[in-house]
Amino acid sequence: MAVAVCRAALQLRLLLSPLKPGSRPTAAFGTAVTSGKVAVNGVHLHYQRAGDGEHAVLLLPGMLGSGATDFAPQLQNLSKQLFTVVAWDPRGYGHSRPPDRDFPEDFFERDAKDAVDLMKALQFKQVSLLGWSDGGITALIAAAKYPSYIRKMVIWGANAYITEEDVRIYQGIRDVSKWSEKTRKPLEALYGYDYFARTCEKWVDGINQFKHLPDGNICQHLLPLVRCPTLIVHGEKDPLVPRFHADFIHKHVKGSRLHLMPEGKHNLHLRFANEFNKLAEEFLQ
Repeated sequence: MAVAVCRAALQLRLLLSPLKPGSRPTAAFGTAVTSGKVAVNGVHLHYQRAGDGEHAVLLLPGMLGSGATDFAPQLQNLSKQLFTVVAWDPRGYGHSRPPDRDFPEDFFERDAKDAVDLMKALQFKQVSLLGWSDGGITALIAAAKYPSYIRKMVIWGANAYITEEDVRIYQGIRDVSKWSEKTRKPLEALYGYDYFARTCEKWVDGINQFKHLPDGNICQHLLPLVRCPTLIVHGEKDPLVPRFHADFIHKHVKGSRLHLMPEGKHNLHLRFANEFNKLAEEFLQ
């Protein structure tokens, strides 16, 4: 499903800046990308922040992802005047360790609560969400469960249930040694090979749990509860999330919009960053 990718190793080195728990950003907000950690729900969550606009936007990464690996072009180039952009590392990912990442049955709900509580701890009164892949699932759950707090939402590469076809796709990414070097190297640099490989296997087992639930349900029962304006973006060449998932979410999230990118793959926001950023900015405004 979600394979976090950084377009350049240099971007990764510039953006990765681990801080000790409780540390505070060292640079003024505005054009700079700053980092910090906040105690939330028993863990210390790492985040990056850029801009000082009135509209707060949270970037939610995919499987094994972090703000640095998944959202460099958004942190750097989304309007600093219009938005305050925050990219977080979910617990067990990126620099939100310890603890190691685990996948109980409610891990998406846990991430949704962590994400909302992080933004509340940072004193944002209301936020919009940009969620990619697993982060898109997390965003859907957050929007459904905390409707008064979520202003708008953009999701891509997400699914509300899993099928046998999805399970076959997930098995194909279990062994990280078979990933392309371009995809693998930034995550090896972030985690070390052992943690990276072990956590990917745990993720595959964790996501496959949903196949045993009625209709493979992850969050489809929550979709009618989403009330915020929602834009669903789908890359027509996405090898990890078939088109029918975007269609299903579009059908069941009332008033949502579906935007197709004919050449987009799973990481469309990285490969076509300028086009994606323009689309997101126009929708959020």
